[in-house]
Amino acid sequence: MAVLKVNIRKLLFERTAASSLQRTMTLAVIVAAFLLVTAVSAKEPTPVVMWHGMGDSCCLPFSMGAIKEELEKQVAGVYVRSLEIGSSVIQDTLNGFFMPIDAQVEEACQKIAADESLQGGYNAMGFSQGGQFLRAVAQRCPSPPMKNLITFGGQHQGVFGLPHCLGTKGVCEVVKKLLDYGAYESFVQSHLVQAQYWHDPLKQQQYVEVSQFLADINNERDVKNETYKENLNKLENLVLVMFSNDTMVVPRESSHFGFYALGQDQVVVPLQQTPIYTEDYLGLKQLDADGKLTMLETEGDHLQFSIDWLVENIVNVYLK
Repeated sequence: MAVLKVNIRKLLFERTAASSLQRTMTLAVIVAAFLLVTAVSAKEPTPVVMWHGMGDSCCLPFSMGAIKEELEKQVAGVYVRSLEIGSSVIQDTLNGFFMPIDAQVEEACQKIAADESLQGGYNAMGFSQGGQFLRAVAQRCPSPPMKNLITFGGQHQGVFGLPHCLGTKGVCEVVKKLLDYGAYESFVQSHLVQAQYWHDPLKQQQYVEVSQFLADINNERDVKNETYKENLNKLENLVLVMFSNDTMVVPRESSHFGFYALGQDQVVVPLQQTPIYTEDYLGLKQLDADGKLTMLETEGDHLQFSIDWLVENIVNVYLK
């Protein structure tokens, strides 16, 4: 009987201990779940960096200012940084025409790196030429990390024509005269932003040799910059928005990395048939294979989209 009593006591002890352990584990799981939910709900939304297009500036209330306000309305507590290149709105606007792109990108990288609110990473929205400029930031300045890059009417394969100039009449006259003089002349390349992403399919070799920005950032020269490819593939998503009735970007398919077949300026080939993709100069083929490359199209002319479209297709999908 003594042995039996000992065994019963042992069994009761083991059951009590097991029950106590189960209660402790259950409580631990509940506490962990509570802490996780609390942490997620308390987490601040990912900040957003924006870069405006030609003729615009960081802070005009009817353009970038309006988009900033809408983002803050749609994403509670979000921090939005609209890049100003220079020390004033006027400088910012003029620099979009006359400050070398590499210098603009370097300034943007410095301002992003110095912004304490962006150190955990950020989403980026580039409008018109601001799209390829922010892509250059992603490729050259991976810290702090850019998470999602969304470009609206960007000129990723450049332009071969400038039918409309978004700027003052005097500035636009200077731009057109310089482009007519020769986009690949060294003086023009060094002093006109639009010349640095001018892509003449009839002068491909000259473009590759002379282009101070686009040929480099698209990795089209013989010696490839593998860092560009590595950094671009760090993105969680690359979203390219094209406007189906765009009369500013020539050809409009440049917003999707499409461009003219070389040697002529009539037939446009899609991204998947260009050397940038087939030979994967930038990692776009890999991004596509990984499901991280998205090409959207919306009706309207250059940068014409509704707030409803922006919220439904961009904010709710990539920014919240």
